[in-house]
Amino acid sequence: MGFLIRLVITAIALWVTTLIVPGVHVTGRNGANTTLTLLAVALIFGVVNAVLKPVIKVFGCVFYLLTLGLFALVVNALLFLLTDWIARGLHLPFRVDGFWAAFWGAIVMAVVSWLISVVVPDRSAER
Repeated sequence: MGFLIRLVITAIALWVTTLIVPGVHVTGRNGANTTLTLLAVALIFGVVNAVLKPVIKVFGCVFYLLTLGLFALVVNALLFLLTDWIARGLHLPFRVDGFWAAFWGAIVMAVVSWLISVVVPDRSAER
């Protein structure tokens, strides 16, 4: 159940990101198509972050230390661009127009996901 809640939170954060950040687009034919696209891209984003981010942190720990963590912003933007690339490969109507859109999109995604997670507590963590 926690996985589905996390997926929906990420999809909502992605939707808010498309509204706020110019250059991040979801172009579904209708509301249902857009919702399914947001859920699919949220799943891709979650898998990309779960698989690659720990590996990048281990191998890039020197960069994280040298930049006092600012390197994480670049990594998040590149992971957001990778999500766009995978979504394009799956012919999903999701687009990110370059690095800066990905940079700001990743920041908005993180902030909105965090805010929603504060409001919707994870019940599995309480056990």
